Amino acid sequence: MEPSRWSRTVTIAAVLMLAGIAAVVSYSHMYELALRHGEPPWRAALFPLSVDGMIVGASMTLLSDARQGRKGGLLPWALLIIGSVASLAANVAVADPTMWSRIIHAWPSFALIGAYELLMREFRTAAKSVRTAYADDEQDSSDGLDSSLGSGLRLVDPSGQDKAPKPFTPFQARAWAWAEEWERDQGKLPDGKKIGERFGRKERWGRLVKERGLYDRRYFQGTHSRLSKT
Repeated sequence: MEPSRWSRTVTIAAVLMLAGIAAVVSYSHMYELALRHGEPPWRAALFPLSVDGMIVGASMTLLSDARQGRKGGLLPWALLIIGSVASLAANVAVADPTMWSRIIHAWPSFALIGAYELLMREFRTAAKSVRTAYADDEQDSSDGLDSSLGSGLRLVDPSGQDKAPKPFTPFQARAWAWAEEWERDQGKLPDGKKIGERFGRKERWGRLVKERGLYDRRYFQGTHSRLSKT
């Protein structure tokens, strides 16, 4: 396992363990608070879930925004802050009126919120890395393909022969292999939209992969033809 992957796995495992311990203690504190204020046991059992559920929902919305390359909106941030404050306040409310008791009762909620945010940070970082890789891949496609497609899928060097095409990235090569398999089954290549949808990319990306694959095919067919004549 790669060092970065190993580090991320250990971090996530440690954070999950911490979050689990803190969640149990924080839940019991909020359950006790609800009982003290006259709630029946079944409603008291749901009260902690409504508080921590708000934190989870807001964090997942922020994670989704990060995956889409958007900044977190005002509403999820507001709900996250309100839920965190409510969780801390509920835990402190059941403490004895001493400083250390309040600190001890506040700690599980604080640890849970902190652990959960650390976990979300790992996921947001991973999402950002995926977006960056996709952006780099698409930029490579645009740089390499636009230059080779601008003259009708034909690049010519000073000697008058076709230039060798720039190699596909592994992701592009996988897409072109799928397109060729589709061609064998259906009798024709899929259009750019189908290729893009199959690999979670834009239609333009799929179209460029298709055109690049066709250019490669023509180049190697031409090279083979020239070699066979010599």
